[in-house]
Parts: sequence; C-alpha cells; structure tokens
Amino acid sequence: MNNDYEKIMKKLRDMNSKGNNGGPKRGGNPNPFRPPNFNGQKLPKGSLFSVVGIAALIGGSILLNNSLFNVEGGHRAIIYSRIHGIKPQIFSEGTHIAIPWLEHPIIYDIRAKPRNISSLTGTKDLQMVNITCRVLSKPDMLQLGTIYRTLGTDYEERVLPSIVNEVLKAVVAQFNASQLITQREHVSKLIRESLVRRASKFNVLLDDVSITYMTFSPEFSKAVEAKQIAQQDAQRAAFVVDKAKQEKQQLVVRAAGEAKSAELIGEAIKKSKDYVELKRLSTAKEIAEILANSPNKVMLSNDALLLNTTDTRK
Repeated sequence: MNNDYEKIMKKLRDMNSKGNNGGPKRGGNPNPFRPPNFNGQKLPKGSLFSVVGIAALIGGSILLNNSLFNVEGGHRAIIYSRIHGIKPQIFSEGTHIAIPWLEHPIIYDIRAKPRNISSLTGTKDLQMVNITCRVLSKPDMLQLGTIYRTLGTDYEERVLPSIVNEVLKAVVAQFNASQLITQREHVSKLIRESLVRRASKFNVLLDDVSITYMTFSPEFSKAVEAKQIAQQDAQRAAFVVDKAKQEKQQLVVRAAGEAKSAELIGEAIKKSKDYVELKRLSTAKEIAEILANSPNKVMLSNDALLLNTTDTRK
C-alpha cells in the first residue's frame, strides 16, 4: 500500500515539474498537492480525482485481501487478537474475515492422524521388551484455545511421546514376559484405557490405541524356543507312554478273554461232547471251502475226503 502511495506522489511531482519547465522559471510550485500548470493552463479537475480513486481502489483491494482467511476441510481456526488475546470463537470451514495486523488466524488440523511410538521397558521378571504402540490422535475441537495457550500448534510432539512411554512402562511392569504374549489382548486394553485417560488431561482425543510390534531380547527368545521344544518332546514321550499302556491293557483284556473262553469251552466239554463235534464240523467245512477255492489240485481219498465227519461219539 505504501509503494502505491509513493508511485502516485512521484507521478504528481513529475507532472508539477513539467508544468514549471513550460512557464516562468522563478517560483515553481511550492505545494506538491496543488494542481500544476501546463503552459499557463490548469490541469483538468477530473484527472486528480481519477488518480485518488485508483489509489483508494488499490488500497482497498490490498486491505480486503489481507483481511480474509480460508479454513480448509477437516480444519478449524481460532483468532489471536493483539488487544484481547485468544478469542473463544471457533471458525469452521470456509472464508472468514480478520482485522489486518490486529488479528491473526491460527489453523488446526482436527483430523485423526496415526503415529507410531516405540519404547524399551522391563517386565515384572526383569526381561527387556521393545514395544511399538500405534495411536490415532486429534485435538479436542472445543478446546483449541486452551491447547494453543498451553501447548501451541505442535501439541503432538509435546504430549504423545512422553505419555505413551510413561503408560507403556507402567503397564508392562505388571506382567511377566510370558504373560505379555499369552495375555496380549488384556495388556493392550489396559494401555488403551490409561492412554485415553492421560491424553484427555491435555485436551487430546485418542480414537485408537494398539500394540503393533513386540520383541524380546535374543537370550529370552532362545530360552522360549528351547522351552517349547522341551514341552513338545515331553508331550511326545507322554503320548508314547500312554500308547504302551493302552497296548498293555489291550493284551491283558485279550488274555483274560481267551482264558475265560477256554474255561467255558472246558466246562462245555465236560458236560457234553456235542460242542467238540460242532467245532469239528465247522472246521471240516472251512477246510472244504479252502480246498475248493484253491488253484492247486489235490488228490483226496473217497473215504470222507479227509474230513472225518463220522460220528465219534459212539
């Protein structure tokens, strides 16, 4: 705006100097704002008003441009005034007006942004574990003024690393290394609840908290692997023992069954020989079927065909 004013004044001075060169050499025009003479003729009245109008138009355009600010989608703005400080009003998306020099807009991104934070901490049984936690954070839209007063625009860098490390160390210290693996869902829940509660004190909202990475020291990993191998070997040995016990029990049951069967057969024979005769006929039938289906030729006697099926009870 000052540059435009200087250009206009320079133009007026040039016009004044040209008028003085064509008229009397003495005197000149002591007042630069007085309309100059051109060979004794006055400057037309409309010319001066045109120059002033152009200057006013340019100055008004610059002033209007500096007084407008845009808020993009997913953003909110607050106004800092040199007189009143931070104003309580929250500006949504769109174009808004601020008084140049006196007021300055401060724009915040209120969309949830992901951030991965790693922490090396110790477990209850003094094992070191490296945990990476992923958080989705955003500022509380209604507390942007308070956030700017206490934390500024880089609130994430000031708040999240410190509270995430603090919460991870506090929660992990309550569990053994093996429990972090077997109870991972429960551990993640405790971390989420603690982080949401801590972040709310700084007017920061957490949409999601999850454990994405968890590693132990190489020594502990080797010990866990060896323990798993030993457990598998023990389970395999237990299976072999159980199988042997089952086979032994099966043999005992079979022997008992055969003994009982022999006892019953002996008693049947003592009472009557009909059982022996029945078994003889059954055996003779089986032999006859084998010989009939055999591809080999066998010469047999006509006398009962070796079956000896005559009644032996006589």
